[in-house]
Amino acid sequence: MKRIGVTGHRDIPAAARAHIRAAIAAVLRGHPGSLEALSSLAAGADQLFADLALDQGAELTVVIPSGDYEDGFDDPEELARYRDLKDRATLEVRMAFPHSTDEAYYAAGAYIADHCDRLLAVWDGRPARGLGGTGDIVRYARERGKPVTVIWCEGVERA
Repeated sequence: MKRIGVTGHRDIPAAARAHIRAAIAAVLRGHPGSLEALSSLAAGADQLFADLALDQGAELTVVIPSGDYEDGFDDPEELARYRDLKDRATLEVRMAFPHSTDEAYYAAGAYIADHCDRLLAVWDGRPARGLGGTGDIVRYARERGKPVTVIWCEGVERA
């Protein structure tokens, strides 16, 4: 079974959404056969990836950074989507952090990078805005020789 993990931005600009959705779908279609998708189901890239992977028939492994992770969802729709995707997961992995901290997010991202065959990064190429951000996880994966596929829409800036 091929394992693809995701790291990516929570806020995807509207101008980039269609391009990113199509690029993720193309990566997933490029791996015929059984597929395991690893995601923390954060709003934005993580949820989009998980949704598309499930649509392709992949098994979903959810990596939960902390015991209070759900408290970090400010938008009720994003929380509902998180819960729906989590309920559809084949496997749930929980990091041993009681509270959502940068360290918890980094640990979850590192777990995903360590347990996938390829990391998909929805990333604008800029440094992480906090420990455990997309740039940190991309660097972590690359330092370990993990193949990383970066998806972004050239010319689009994040807020």
